[in-house]
Amino acid sequence: MSDPSPPPTGAPPPALLRAARRLLGPLVRLLLDHRITFPVLTGLLKSVYVEEANRAFAIPGRPQTISRLSLLTGIHRKDVKRLQAEAPEQSAAPTNVSLGAQLVLRWTAEPEYQEADGSPRALPRRAGDRSASSFEGLVESVTNDIRPRAILDEWIRLGIATVDAQDHVHLASNAFVPAHGFDEKAYYLGRNIRDHLAATRHNLTGQGPPLLERTVYYAHLRPGSVSELQDLASEVGLEALQRVNRRARELQREDEARSDATQRMNFGVYFYRAELEPDGEEDAAAREGGSDAT
Repeated sequence: MSDPSPPPTGAPPPALLRAARRLLGPLVRLLLDHRITFPVLTGLLKSVYVEEANRAFAIPGRPQTISRLSLLTGIHRKDVKRLQAEAPEQSAAPTNVSLGAQLVLRWTAEPEYQEADGSPRALPRRAGDRSASSFEGLVESVTNDIRPRAILDEWIRLGIATVDAQDHVHLASNAFVPAHGFDEKAYYLGRNIRDHLAATRHNLTGQGPPLLERTVYYAHLRPGSVSELQDLASEVGLEALQRVNRRARELQREDEARSDATQRMNFGVYFYRAELEPDGEEDAAAREGGSDAT
């Protein structure tokens, strides 16, 4: 639960400012790639500052005032008033993402769609036998509003599924991460990185037991060695995702009708590779290698 008291006064923590500068680098590079300039980002930041201050530092039983939000954020009262009058931006998942996530969840978590080892099996596009599982049956178990063929065509375009010569549909990725489709990728960027940052904030503030947030990092590796580690990380990461996914599906079935089923979770894995930075910052941090936890 958020603390409604204002942030501490005085100079901001230098270590946090250094961390913010580093994590903003890839984001700014991505924004520049898509011609999102500083004035556009400034307007967005103002809106987010007001939203988060209003949400995190509300005083129970008392209305939030423009003056207090201006004090908390450093944003002029006129801009705070304008931003509060604007309708909040909708952040719902695109329809194809929401539907696709439900289909992939069933395909990777329901026993009828899995091999003996728990991996998602190839499904006949159409069911020759009503009792047999098929891609059409999978889609119709989630929605009757969109034809299975339309979903399959879109999944093939996005690189999520393939169809073999026997007309069986294969799930190309066990997590819904399209190979194409900018809107879909951008949605997952916002959702997953937001939750990752929220986990690190929780751990830095020390509000409750720390959440899982660990990495393994090494430098001075040859490209072939990094490729081997990338394959290993993909293998064990996928195993972890499948195991958590199956158990989460079981628990959701047990919990969803209960009045205290009020929480959500997000668990993910990632792998990154790059050349050593010429300034040596990464070189010094990763020379010994190892793992860490915040």
